[in-house]
Amino acid sequence: MAISKLKAALASVLFGQEDVCETLLATALAGGHALLEGLPGLGKTLLARGFAAASGLSYKRVQFTPDLLPADVTGTEIWRGEGFEFRPGPLFAQVVLADEINRATPKTQSALLEAMEEGAVTAFGVRHQLPRPFMVLATQNPIELEGTYPLPEAQVDRFMSKIEIVAPPHQAWLRILSEEPRLPEAVAKASDFEGLQRETAVIKASSAALQAVANLAQLSAEDERLRFGVSPRGAKAWLALARGFAELAGRAHVDWEDLRRAAAPALKHRLFLKEEAAFEGAAADTVLRDLLAKALAK
Repeated sequence: MAISKLKAALASVLFGQEDVCETLLATALAGGHALLEGLPGLGKTLLARGFAAASGLSYKRVQFTPDLLPADVTGTEIWRGEGFEFRPGPLFAQVVLADEINRATPKTQSALLEAMEEGAVTAFGVRHQLPRPFMVLATQNPIELEGTYPLPEAQVDRFMSKIEIVAPPHQAWLRILSEEPRLPEAVAKASDFEGLQRETAVIKASSAALQAVANLAQLSAEDERLRFGVSPRGAKAWLALARGFAELAGRAHVDWEDLRRAAAPALKHRLFLKEEAAFEGAAADTVLRDLLAKALAK
């Protein structure tokens, strides 16, 4: 029941974008982080706020700018009479929105790496555990590249999914123009959400599904259009996201449809084309379709 309520809550925030909302939910259920990419004004920030509000998770937003320092994100130590005391930064929330992440310098971007991978930050030699569950939602604008710093490949790989947000369908426009979206009431608690994540983690994947994931990873390493293949982290992210979609559908096992649906958001941002392949017109979409067809046919 909680999942259906979460779906409905997000649908009331971002009109006509059911697939985007479900991909975000599947990523969250799988315990991953999501990179939201889209033009200005499409509701990326609103979606992040709506998700946090509906799931009952604490929320913090960080506006990434060129002068932002790592300590502005992770936290810093301040003098308190007899000694220094750590003051947590905005990273200490269950849902953290890194808004326009590519506007900050690589040094500040890298402040997120430990948090995203291990759920903790180290400041002044002391390790601090972050709240659970913990999820980073980062946004970036595919235009206005002047004054931005492209995310390093190592950081892009930390995102379980990259969700591309496009203009809403025609039938949603009248609702967008006539209704003001409101943040939903909480339909779950943090403890409920952790329970859903535990359920998702134990969803079974058949040996055939595991073989398909391994096939695609191997095929990607051999593909002459790519600089390198899908890493073990990427393969695990694909399988985990497929489990998230299975949980959304109420299934206790990973279906072929779950793998297909999870493939683009989990893998496309991990496929790096060789320069000559891109010059000849190759695209990550095309390469992924080819790999997926071969991997599922084996």
